[in-house]
Amino acid sequence: MQSPSIQLSVSGQSARIIPDGLSYSGFILEIGGAEQSHVDLAHPENIFYEYLRRIGHIADLVAEPGQPIRAAHLGAGALTLARYIQATRPGSAQVAVDIERELPSLVLDYLPLPAGSRLEVLIDDARAALPRLRPVLHGAAPDLLVLDIFSGWGAPDHLTESGFYEEMRVALAENGFLAVNVGDDPGLTFFKAQAQIMLEVFEHVWCLTDSSMLSGKHAGNLILVGTTRALDADTRANLTAAGPHPGAILDTFETAEFVASL
Repeated sequence: MQSPSIQLSVSGQSARIIPDGLSYSGFILEIGGAEQSHVDLAHPENIFYEYLRRIGHIADLVAEPGQPIRAAHLGAGALTLARYIQATRPGSAQVAVDIERELPSLVLDYLPLPAGSRLEVLIDDARAALPRLRPVLHGAAPDLLVLDIFSGWGAPDHLTESGFYEEMRVALAENGFLAVNVGDDPGLTFFKAQAQIMLEVFEHVWCLTDSSMLSGKHAGNLILVGTTRALDADTRANLTAAGPHPGAILDTFETAEFVASL
């Protein structure tokens, strides 16, 4: 199965869904000719991209295994993480936000969600959508808020400033998690700027990444986690064991030290 190519109205880029060539149930969302998301329809609990697997492990911490949660996704992509949450926590209430009107329709037409999914889609700017999350989640704040729209300094200014992070903190449930995927180039200047803001806004900030990224010399993805919870020894051990390997799990102090070293 391969979808026709469509044009996205905001970015002007083309998007299509193609088989991944690895299995009968794996598909890739391509945007502008680049791989953007991967979905395994038969096994949504399996996440192919390493950075998304790390965010999935944060979702695993939100509540006891199998217990439904409330999750909001700023940047819908192919809804890979939403599928993972439904597979591992059936009945979770979820909302996905994307500024490209055509994209969720393409994804849902060609890559249907697992049976029983409770997911609403909002077509909006990520920041503008924050006040709408709670009403969609039946009056409750999200336990998990995922921001997955950054690609270095090309990100819109209003989504990289401290006010946005403060608004996301307010939008979260009291003991919730904000997980931010930051893709950056060698030198990690964009990551440094976002991490500094998060360290000012959140009581605790963790960093999850491939251990090679700690040199600051490689391009790649780093996950920043904002929360009220300290990273205790058991949680660190569980996250480390869950992989992907080789991985680095930094607590708030270590994250601040890493940022200062860049």
